[in-house]
Amino acid sequence: MELYNKAIKLANTPEHARWLSPLLLAVDAYTEIDWEAYMQQVSQYLDGERDYTLIKGGTGPLVYPAAHVYIYSLLYKVTDGGKNILLAQAIFAWLYLGILTIVMACYRMARAPPYLFLLLILSKRLHSIFLLRLFNDCFAVGFLFLAVYAYQHRIWTVGSVAYSFGVGTKMSLLLAGPAVGIILLQALPLRRALNAAFLMAQVQLTIAWPFIPRNPIGYSSRAFELSRQFLYKWTVNWRFLDEKTFLSREFAIALVSANLGFLGLFAATRWLKPSRQSIPEFLMDIWKPRPLLVQQQMSSRVTASFTMTAILTSMMVGLLCARSLHYQFYAYIAWSTPFLLWKSKMHPVGIYVVWAAQEWAWNVYPSTNASSAVVVACLFIQVLGVWWGTREAGVDTRAPPIDRSGQSHKHVQ
Repeated sequence: MELYNKAIKLANTPEHARWLSPLLLAVDAYTEIDWEAYMQQVSQYLDGERDYTLIKGGTGPLVYPAAHVYIYSLLYKVTDGGKNILLAQAIFAWLYLGILTIVMACYRMARAPPYLFLLLILSKRLHSIFLLRLFNDCFAVGFLFLAVYAYQHRIWTVGSVAYSFGVGTKMSLLLAGPAVGIILLQALPLRRALNAAFLMAQVQLTIAWPFIPRNPIGYSSRAFELSRQFLYKWTVNWRFLDEKTFLSREFAIALVSANLGFLGLFAATRWLKPSRQSIPEFLMDIWKPRPLLVQQQMSSRVTASFTMTAILTSMMVGLLCARSLHYQFYAYIAWSTPFLLWKSKMHPVGIYVVWAAQEWAWNVYPSTNASSAVVVACLFIQVLGVWWGTREAGVDTRAPPIDRSGQSHKHVQ
């Protein structure tokens, strides 16, 4: 029991995990994948190029939004044009610890049990993504959890700016968009929810502005390229399918349909619980001013746990239905899995078993039929599990029921 308590104390304190970073750097070596391409691309930006379609690197054209360019431009200047790899790794080590602190704070706000915290620091693949690969997903997932933390504390403006800046770093965060929208529409009066949406749009416009006058279509098509098709040889999740099926239009349509189906299922049965309405009722009432008491009661049901569950589930649904996941996408999964498995009401032993299986699968390189099947199976278990586990949750039972008669004559818009 004493050993267990010490382990939990270690996992609950990010500062105690700082020894993992230098240990990993000593055991494993930096591997060049995208860092040089990032540096080549931002060097062209720093030299004055503003046409997104003309910015290229060793791995191809620039395909990330403008916030990515600004972040790595700063890193370019700090690391002597990207040559000081050790300094870059040190920066990412501190970034890892900073985000880990935020993630643990989110878990605590959602009242997650202590035994989950150990899983937050043990992922070899996650350490590799941060310290040995220096991917931009590290910053994107940081903004995602910063948004979750702000929303949990009902700091809606900060959360919306953080989320939008994360989308501006890598568009993968768009996968959380449906949940973010539903949360805002229930937690805030319509006018404030729309203001939050406009604020997110303004953030995107602001960071894109240096590139818009030169080639606005080129920027939007490259920064948010939805038609890009990944190579079969790099896929981590659907390797167990043959290449013809993987590349087929029918498979792509099936995945999109599954994604929309899962989102519709969660929206209808889980994410609208604070409103206590069906989708048609919610859509019909959304434009009507709500009585102040009704709005307050609905907003009170958007709890810290509900917020985190909805956002992470939306991300996981998108990742489950993605055509191709690369190893860096594990950044969005590693810190979400323990929480979602706990929300599925799974036994702690089961949580550790699924986590270990998933961790094994993401550390197999190159991916195999077996490892990719485990990747997809673990994602499916989390999505289906959290849906089943929250069938009687999601609404704070301590909140009084909505008074449909609207006793208060004061309305909010």
